[in-house]
Amino acid sequence: MKSSKRYLASAKVTSVLDELSVSDAVAAVKKTPNAKFDESVDVAIRLGVDPRHADQVVRGTVRLPNGTGKTPKVLVLCNANKVDEAKSAGADYVGLGEYVEKIKGGWFDFDVIVATPDVMSEVGKLGKVLGPRGLMPNPKSGTVSMDVKNAVEELKAGKIEFRVDKAGIVHALVGKKSFTEQALTENINALFQTVVKLKPSTAKGTYVKSVFLSTTMGPSVKISRSAVTV
Repeated sequence: MKSSKRYLASAKVTSVLDELSVSDAVAAVKKTPNAKFDESVDVAIRLGVDPRHADQVVRGTVRLPNGTGKTPKVLVLCNANKVDEAKSAGADYVGLGEYVEKIKGGWFDFDVIVATPDVMSEVGKLGKVLGPRGLMPNPKSGTVSMDVKNAVEELKAGKIEFRVDKAGIVHALVGKKSFTEQALTENINALFQTVVKLKPSTAKGTYVKSVFLSTTMGPSVKISRSAVTV
């Protein structure tokens, strides 16, 4: 496939760059030609872990200080006593049986599910459809909680979940290209700090092997590993 003129122009900006600091990498991607929409800015961190081993699966959450630029649609699965709390916190959909059936029928007009512990026996029946999509609520990510208000508010404010993939790479959305350089830099550093804290004790050798920053339609820029405190 031929690359577009806009992509080639972006590549000219980034191809001559060596490994950069976080702030310099952010400045570089922001200098690339804009697409016709506000592009997402993503980070890819290749880790020295073997995800085939359960004790080396790096998974966690981080509340980005400046949000993601996208407000997620939140579905709360709960009993009647938590409905008002969920709605007041800003949940887009709240209920239980109705939504369980809708999901079974192929409805996925939401980005994340928050569930209370007392309904997980019902939610568990959706494991085969939610699991492969990464939508299954989990206590470790804070999406299974009786504190529905806090869970929903954190998600709306920019809390994201990440998990290393089969290739040992963590992919995460850290904002939009329209964000200021400072806002993107703060978000990226917050992600780095969390990933480093989650280093498995069984991981040997170099933990952070490489880091790349990119926009939706642009080429990637390599961030120096020294920019990530390991």
